[in-house]
Amino acid sequence: MNSSFDKPLESETDKKRKLWRKLFIINLCVSLVLIAAFWLPQKLVGLQNFLDSPSVDIPGEGKMAKKEKKKPALPAPVQLANLLITKVATVNASSEKEYVYFDFSSGEPVKIHDPSSMEWDLAFRRSKVISNGGASGKMGQAGLIDLGAVGFDTVTEVPKENYVVDISTRTDTENSVLLKPYNYNYFTHKLKPKKNVYAARTADNKFAKFQFLNFYCDNKEVGCVTIRYVYQNNGTNSFLKSAGSLSTASVDIAPVAESATSF
Repeated sequence: MNSSFDKPLESETDKKRKLWRKLFIINLCVSLVLIAAFWLPQKLVGLQNFLDSPSVDIPGEGKMAKKEKKKPALPAPVQLANLLITKVATVNASSEKEYVYFDFSSGEPVKIHDPSSMEWDLAFRRSKVISNGGASGKMGQAGLIDLGAVGFDTVTEVPKENYVVDISTRTDTENSVLLKPYNYNYFTHKLKPKKNVYAARTADNKFAKFQFLNFYCDNKEVGCVTIRYVYQNNGTNSFLKSAGSLSTASVDIAPVAESATSF
């Protein structure tokens, strides 16, 4: 016959051990809930503010190779006979403090002591870009338009009006068209240029189109900005060659390696 005396009685030590185990589990669950409720939202807001900032600031200045590295030969891109030649330029703008000023007409950076100068069109500072118009250049006529993710060579002309000029912020100036000309990879923490093509009205009221190709230097630091661009020096908004300058060949071959320029 079974009775209650056949079962071993729990000792006070076992009861206390079970009680402490339950308290520990409850405390752990409460801690996880508090972390999820307070810490995680703050981190997500901080990450969003980081991505919304006009320039992602990565420590360290970039360096470009003194001698161009030999790269495997690639098939030369086909340059349509009736289009102006596309050029490529890389500007080392890895300084966190100083802008590097770029002039479309020369295809080179220029030394500027007074930003009101008409001798520059765009200025780069790491991943931030401004133009010589509005708040950044009182005398310049520069402005920008985002044409979207279209084929670069399909843009044969750009608008004449409605260009967006720079505005003042609390600490600097900026152009809303180029607040984030890149996509940010959450896993690699790298910047990848958007495929968008941009129309530019230059400081002296001429026109260009450009597209970002890279934001990184040879030492993998951000700040060496590479763009491809076409500049129209005759004042029109068309990137088609005039009838007298059309090539008799069906296509002109313009290797990127020959047109690329590093600064």
